[in-house]
Amino acid sequence: MAILEVKNLSKVYGKGNNQVHAVDNVNFSVEEGEFVAIVGASGSGKSTLLHLLGGVDRPSSGKVLIDDKDIYELSDDALAIFRRRQIGIIYQFYNLIPILDVKENITLPCDLDNKPVSKKRLNELLNTLGLENRTTHLPNQLSGGQQQRVSIGRALINDPALILADEPTGNLDSKAGEEIVALLKLSNQKYHQTIVIITHDLEIASQADRVITFEDGKIIKDERM
Repeated sequence: MAILEVKNLSKVYGKGNNQVHAVDNVNFSVEEGEFVAIVGASGSGKSTLLHLLGGVDRPSSGKVLIDDKDIYELSDDALAIFRRRQIGIIYQFYNLIPILDVKENITLPCDLDNKPVSKKRLNELLNTLGLENRTTHLPNQLSGGQQQRVSIGRALINDPALILADEPTGNLDSKAGEEIVALLKLSNQKYHQTIVIITHDLEIASQADRVITFEDGKIIKDERM
């Protein structure tokens, strides 16, 4: 079953001779439980694509369907709610709330949704992420790798339909980066979580089930590993 369907998706910036087609009539789908890497050089449009997939930016044309829901038919408020419940986004720079501790940062999506936190799921995530002894630490008391683990926990806490990761190892040293990729693979295997990761690192991409190569706003290669 396709959990993500992208149909004739385009994002154009500027007008006339200054037009830039950051995403140019892109079509692909992702099956439930797949681990997909999207690779490409800086400026290829892959981050713009991820923002469109995550409902962070609206396209110039085309559709993004997540769990059979056309997200761009939703109002801004409805899209924000859908994104919080069904899309987990992991950024390169963590985006943690500095005054909230580890537990509070992870459970933030539940709190924003006025949804009770599953203690079983929270404890399982804390143990899986190796954060069980860091629950009361603030972000500035954690290493970069630990902060990224917190952002992964926050993305997973609501059991979303789709996890999107934008260069999640780009701000980490190689050892911490390897640990983060291993955790993403574990969440894919353990929770059958569908993951789309944006990366320029071909070694990271090689660990995915499938690699989509992006260039000048278009898919130029789509291969299973």
